[in-house]
Amino acid sequence: MSCGGKGGGCSCGSGGDPKPPANAAQPAPGNTGLDGNGPELLSLMQRVPARPRPAYFASDPPPSADPKTARKAPGWMRFFRITRVRVISQAFFFGLFLFFCWVTWFSRLEGYPVSLFLEIDPLVAVATAISTHTVYRNLLWSLVLIIPTLVLGRFFCNWMCPYGTLHQFIGWLFNTRRNIDKVAINRYRPIFGLKYILLVIFFILALFGSLQIGLLDPICIMYRTVATAIAPAYDLSADTLASRMENAGVDAGFLRASLFRPGITDPRIFYGAWFVGLVILGLVGMNLIIPRFFCRVLCPLGAFLGFLSRFALWRIDRDLTRCTDCNLCVSHCEGASDPHAALRKSECFVCFNCIDDCPEDALSFRFLPVRKHAPAAGLLFGRPVISKRAETEIPAPDLSRRRLLFTSVAGVLAYPFLRLSAAVNPGAFHAKAIRPPGSVEETEFLERCIKCDQCLNVCPTNVLQPSTLKQGGLEGLWTPVMDMRIGFCQLNCTLCSEVCPTGAIQKISVEKKLGLKQFAPDGPIRVGTAFFDRGRCLPWAMETPCVVCEEVCPVSPKAIGTYDVQIKRWDGKMVTLNRPYIRPELCIGCGICEHECPVADERAVYVTAVGESRSKDRSLLLRSKET
Repeated sequence: MSCGGKGGGCSCGSGGDPKPPANAAQPAPGNTGLDGNGPELLSLMQRVPARPRPAYFASDPPPSADPKTARKAPGWMRFFRITRVRVISQAFFFGLFLFFCWVTWFSRLEGYPVSLFLEIDPLVAVATAISTHTVYRNLLWSLVLIIPTLVLGRFFCNWMCPYGTLHQFIGWLFNTRRNIDKVAINRYRPIFGLKYILLVIFFILALFGSLQIGLLDPICIMYRTVATAIAPAYDLSADTLASRMENAGVDAGFLRASLFRPGITDPRIFYGAWFVGLVILGLVGMNLIIPRFFCRVLCPLGAFLGFLSRFALWRIDRDLTRCTDCNLCVSHCEGASDPHAALRKSECFVCFNCIDDCPEDALSFRFLPVRKHAPAAGLLFGRPVISKRAETEIPAPDLSRRRLLFTSVAGVLAYPFLRLSAAVNPGAFHAKAIRPPGSVEETEFLERCIKCDQCLNVCPTNVLQPSTLKQGGLEGLWTPVMDMRIGFCQLNCTLCSEVCPTGAIQKISVEKKLGLKQFAPDGPIRVGTAFFDRGRCLPWAMETPCVVCEEVCPVSPKAIGTYDVQIKRWDGKMVTLNRPYIRPELCIGCGICEHECPVADERAVYVTAVGESRSKDRSLLLRSKET
């Protein structure tokens, strides 16, 4: 279309200088969008969707045509718009995560990569590399996320992360805010920089050999929550409902097939499951106050990806010649990244909601856009500039040098408070801090374990439990320990070593665990040693015959022997008592004797961590200097 001057119906003047059409709405003096309050704000909200476009030139549709109508995409493209594709992606990865949790069971495992989400977690890979000075082979999968993040930005948070999907869904489900309130609640706040502070503290602790990222890493939280709270709660409810349906003559096979842990009679129990459930309820509930609260405020993985995304080649760009500063793009912004002004690149989740919400098509996802425009005489690329905000990008996270310095000092001071706890001290370790078979030495174990509790999830006997503060201190909180009162370590089971993503529990074979074939010179793996409390043992203390512990001892020759004595009991009867004793050189600490002991409250036979084969500091038997 050529310029027709005054008589051509063109919006430019007779001199050919471009200018907005006469009917273009002009912003009121001092009004910059939704920053104000009152009737003017409501009026602006109502006017924005119908606001006319700026002038169009030779390559654009005629002024009388609606640009959106002129560029209207086919129906199938509108159906598969980018935000809908993102929702499909979120649903897929959330379902995939639940599927991996569901198949983490000995009858379903079948080679599925059940720890895949942990293995592709770049925070897990980098933090364990810092703490151990090595990169565990499975964690190389984290490059699958790191490389795209350096290209596209922080896409994982809103396209793949199951924990982020859960938070977004709850926020969407209970969202009753008006548009005005949505804009206010989705602006960036200084508190959102807290996650970078936590990230620095976790990295400094890892540098000293204390790996604590599992406390707040979203993937670790999700696995831990499903393993210790959600799956047991679902199984208990579904099993109870299935029993009632079967009593009523209704087939409940589908319900029993959906159980996370089929085929077990007793419900699985875990220490602190109520607290884990309370934490997830609290964090998810905070979405009612601040949308995506955990993702914006606490998530160390998001902070790490945010740091990487400052180098991303693509980002959301704002066209100053189309943006009217209406701020509608903020109303559904998941990351509070301020797309209406200078985009905070490290906060952007690449959700594309802002592009969908913009009534002026002023936002787009572009390759290396200009960070700050410098309009000349109110024009940019030959078009009149409408927006009053010239800057379009803030790449770096909100963490000043002074704050970084104070955070580093806090991380350095936090380390001795964690490491000097008696529970993790070699000279004062807790007797019940019994680690799973295949675990590395305790110091290295704390450098590797991310508290994901995948080993707890796969354990068929429920013997693995999350460590309490008493057993492991704050540094060892939620790391796996074995409680023989709840379960026992099956002789031929190595499942916990199969699912550990960081090598805290080394992958072992049954032959290595039992000391067979080529591992015979090393002997079996010992996780502890059993002891007898003669004051509670029935044959020793109460003159009552009992041989349960000896009968169930699985090793050969048996690690439990008996002194057979015949006595005349207090009631005058002659009884033969098999008084048990431990052969420490044969005991592997499997705990079945403690689990089966008929003295139910405090067992007469119990296992402690002393004598484990992974550490000389916890040895039990005295050895000569020659050996």
